Amino acid sequence: MSTFSTLRQQAGLSVAEVAAETGYCERTAYRWERGEREPRKAVTDLLRTIKPSTGAAPGDSTFTFIDLFAGIGGIRRGFEGIGGRCVFTSEWDKYAAKTYAANFPDDDHRIVGDITKVPSSEIPDHDLLLAGFPCQPFSIAGVSKKNALNRPHGFACETQGTLFHDVARIIRDKQPTAFVLENVKNLVSHDKGNTFRIITSVLKEELGYHITTRVIDGKSFVPQHRERIIIVGFREANGFSLDSMSVPDPLQGPKLGSILHRKGDPAERPFTDRDGLPDARYTLTDHLWRYLQGYAEKHRLKGNGFGFGLVGPNDVARTLSARYYKDGSEILIDQGECAPRRLTPRECARLMGFDCSGRSPMKIPVSDTQAYKQFGNSVVVPVIEAVARHMQPALLQAVAKARGGNAANA
Repeated sequence: MSTFSTLRQQAGLSVAEVAAETGYCERTAYRWERGEREPRKAVTDLLRTIKPSTGAAPGDSTFTFIDLFAGIGGIRRGFEGIGGRCVFTSEWDKYAAKTYAANFPDDDHRIVGDITKVPSSEIPDHDLLLAGFPCQPFSIAGVSKKNALNRPHGFACETQGTLFHDVARIIRDKQPTAFVLENVKNLVSHDKGNTFRIITSVLKEELGYHITTRVIDGKSFVPQHRERIIIVGFREANGFSLDSMSVPDPLQGPKLGSILHRKGDPAERPFTDRDGLPDARYTLTDHLWRYLQGYAEKHRLKGNGFGFGLVGPNDVARTLSARYYKDGSEILIDQGECAPRRLTPRECARLMGFDCSGRSPMKIPVSDTQAYKQFGNSVVVPVIEAVARHMQPALLQAVAKARGGNAANA
């Protein structure tokens, strides 16, 4: 990555915006971006002076939060929007951490890698814990043995070796006012329901939090069918419930045409050509397209539902997965007589709600392969924003009560 590209991303500007700001043509700015030419010192000096605001400043925040299994910051965006300030971030994947850092350049803390190696004493006090933790099975063998021997056990036994164990450890040791956990819908039925049973038991019975859960489909907010479970917990009972949260009718949600590149849009290399249309490299090769058609037909004859998802501007996409980089088969954009194409990473950012009206486009400083993995593993940002707004009154009141004063003085 060129020095210019790094400074541009830290400034929160697109290549076109830099060109307009400095008075140079876009062609020259793209040469700087690709490292083909070095910009004048006046250009780099200007970029160094521009710092985008990414969240509440310490004196303006109403509460603090930590961001665990942070990915590329999707959950964080929702809670910064209601006045929160992030004081700790953990993400083990170096490419996701790179994207996260590019989009939150003002952080006064470094991104920590493996949370399992971080003692609770090294994590700052915080009002709210956020975590999109991976789903893992729990073994009940050890618990059954201890029950037979009439020995005490707890989450340290039941959850040992899982990443939820570290979420529970930090909640136990730091006692935040509230937490928000996010996971796939199948968490509820995972391991015949054993996983979810242990999680809710630990949160309620052992850690003493009052929890509420809800499965929300992202297609109420974006043109993608994506069901995820949200778990909210408060340390003190306050009557908060996710059941009363208003969610738009998913049948009336947006369609894919709202996130696709269109001719005449500003060009954005490497995702689009000079006309603003998707670069030709996103169109499937004839060989891959024939393979996917043959694969789908083979399973159709067997009565299976496996196959590709061919969609157009008036459709809603299947769930974007982390494997999208392999062949793009779950979401292929129909191009008429020629082979279909994958979404570009920019379209994925829009599909997940990272890019929206009134917000600067998300910075994507990684390869297409890594970008597809990151968006496929992320959250639908507008869903989290809706959860945050629904929580806001109860959260601020709880924070104020816990501090014995006004939460706005955080």
